Amino acid sequence: PFWSSTSTTTHLVSHPHTTKMTAKKATKSTGRQGRTAQPTGEEKSTTRSARAGVSFPVGRLARYLREGRYAERVGAGAPVYLAAVLEYLCAEILELSGNAARDNKKVRIIPRHIQLAIRNDEELSQLLSDVVIVSGGVLPNIHASL
Repeated sequence: PFWSSTSTTTHLVSHPHTTKMTAKKATKSTGRQGRTAQPTGEEKSTTRSARAGVSFPVGRLARYLREGRYAERVGAGAPVYLAAVLEYLCAEILELSGNAARDNKKVRIIPRHIQLAIRNDEELSQLLSDVVIVSGGVLPNIHASL
């Protein structure tokens, strides 16, 4: 029937050791029990992250905003905006950290490179002024009076 999740067809199969031909039923299953396969004309669903053109998970951020009880209601654009801002901040920190790693002739970014990147950038330093980066060290600074 058309509502069944499996479709059956009959194939003739030859046995390797005999010359007999037998009929064998081949079943095509969708992989999930009790659900029908998607019609061929239906498109696959696109994520909100893909629609917004961001890498960060918009759906997950929306869930965090709702479950965190920051407000009674959460608009549709709020998690998209938050994802875009977080993605921008991460890209900025990673770019500056990568430059700091390259300056130190390293291929890998370590916490020290992140610390140098943040503290040498005025705006990031102000944003993350209360943040302590473990194993980050301090900026090299020799006081002028010494």
